[in-house]
Amino acid sequence: MPDPRISHIELDDTTILWRNADIEQERRIAIFDLIEDNLFKPLRPFANGHEGPYRLFLSVRDGRLSMQVGDEQGVELETLVLGLARFRRPIREYFAICESYYQAIRKATAQEIETIDMARRGIHNDAAELLIERLEGKVETDFPTARRLFTLICVLHIRG
Repeated sequence: MPDPRISHIELDDTTILWRNADIEQERRIAIFDLIEDNLFKPLRPFANGHEGPYRLFLSVRDGRLSMQVGDEQGVELETLVLGLARFRRPIREYFAICESYYQAIRKATAQEIETIDMARRGIHNDAAELLIERLEGKVETDFPTARRLFTLICVLHIRG
């Protein structure tokens, strides 16, 4: 029975040079939510009879996102590589708005926090749509999965 989902996800911690408690919490929540509910169907392996679930290893190498897709036993099925040039601006904007959001939670009014959070969600949603577009023809996924994957892509870009 096909089960096109991610059952395990791992980030290349060697590319993450620094992260604070807020970012670590975002990472934990994104991974937990992703594992709990996702749609991830790599088209080539699926067509070759590997119908999921999948293990996913994310890393950034030479300015490209590497998505190593494996089966449940960890046997690599394929590596997808996406150029990240089109994600640079959304990642930069997302970091900036997140920093404002984390500061606001500590001292702003509820209305100010809500305004910043709406902007943060907007950037996140746009980036998720871009990720779905970039994965087209390679991986079938849904919007919530793309949002969580974008969060993890951002974590891989933290430089301190």
